[in-house]
Amino acid sequence: MSTSVPPTGPYRSESSLVSSPQPASLTLADVFRRYGDAYLATHSVTAQQQSVMDAIRQCRTFERGYHLDYCPDCGHTEIRPNSCGNRHCPTCQGKDRVEWVEARMQELLPVSYFHVVFTLPDTIYPFCLFNQRVVYDLLFHSAAETLQIFGRDPQWLGAEKMGFFGALHTWGQTLSCHPHVHFVVPAGGIDANGEWVWPSYTENHFLFPVHALAKVYRGKFIAGLKKAFVKGELQFPGDLAILESSENFEAWLDKMVSKNWVVYAKAPFSGPAQVVRYVSRYTHRVAISNQRILSMDDGVIRFTYKNYKKKHEREQTEELWEEMELPANEFIRRFLQHVLPPSYHRIRYYGFLSGSQKHQLQAIWEELVFEEEQPTPEVTVTPWMGIPCPKCETGIMEVVLIVNGRGQVVYATACPQRRAVADWARLGLDGWDTS
Repeated sequence: MSTSVPPTGPYRSESSLVSSPQPASLTLADVFRRYGDAYLATHSVTAQQQSVMDAIRQCRTFERGYHLDYCPDCGHTEIRPNSCGNRHCPTCQGKDRVEWVEARMQELLPVSYFHVVFTLPDTIYPFCLFNQRVVYDLLFHSAAETLQIFGRDPQWLGAEKMGFFGALHTWGQTLSCHPHVHFVVPAGGIDANGEWVWPSYTENHFLFPVHALAKVYRGKFIAGLKKAFVKGELQFPGDLAILESSENFEAWLDKMVSKNWVVYAKAPFSGPAQVVRYVSRYTHRVAISNQRILSMDDGVIRFTYKNYKKKHEREQTEELWEEMELPANEFIRRFLQHVLPPSYHRIRYYGFLSGSQKHQLQAIWEELVFEEEQPTPEVTVTPWMGIPCPKCETGIMEVVLIVNGRGQVVYATACPQRRAVADWARLGLDGWDTS
């Protein structure tokens, strides 16, 4: 039996377990480990932001405990530090993303799908940082209700019910505040009799008029914000205190209404495979990926971003990539403003895709598939199989023991090394026999 033994000491990454000639790439956790304490010494953070920082900088270190992976094919075992599993951590989204995509593929219909994005004007950015739950709920609700209104309109669709899902993003490419929701919307819906309604427009190349969508969406959002103000649900700390008076709040709303409320709908996906690619790109994304962080020397974080302002000047999307430098404190501040409230659902489902109405999906799918001109979607999604064994390269590593950061065994299962595992759990890490 071969076993990898973890190094001791805090803030050791998982790469320490595997010898490699390639240096480990920088991660967000590295930034927090080096500059997090200095930031906390000079900045106030919420309890949720503190929790996210702690989780990310301890991710895949032995401060969070460790687990024993076992290969049933060759018997190889490895001790690995636990991941944080935090939804804001760019290192921990892969498995959840794959599993989520697998589930969504079971719901695909043989129709065209549109990508629709609802944004907010920049006037609201400072305000929404202190009223996240209210603003983000309003963004979801106003946008979804607008889509449903246009879906019921016989001029555009005439469906009693549509089914779609949306994913909330709160950031721009430079980590600035930019709340918006990405919706994936099928071209069609069901009528009062539960039968599928096809769009009346030609060849499904058009969903709804975006300028009309923007006006209705803006009206619903502003109306909802006014109701929240009357109910006393809004917070006005610091420089926002001036908005506590009704007169100033109304003037602020008027200024926001005059701004450009952008709604855009991209051309429909050409097939289910494109829907898969879209879904995997957007649903479990965090404010910045580890791959974008280039360096963090001398208190400066250098990272890449897409400069969409130059979109019309470049022929290829790859040409939009540029580099930016930010002081570490500013980089951390920008990231933390995208930490969501506890238990906040950033992916939401509507209509016949919502949890209580998914029973309608099978009937809709059968109706569409059995129409002669509608082919059955053929989508291949690679399921999450686990981590391949680094020794034999054929087996899949199984977790047989998990120890938390306090040294408590929180999970254990039987395996051929059950006696050794039990002894290890009893003796602790230092008592593990590596012979």
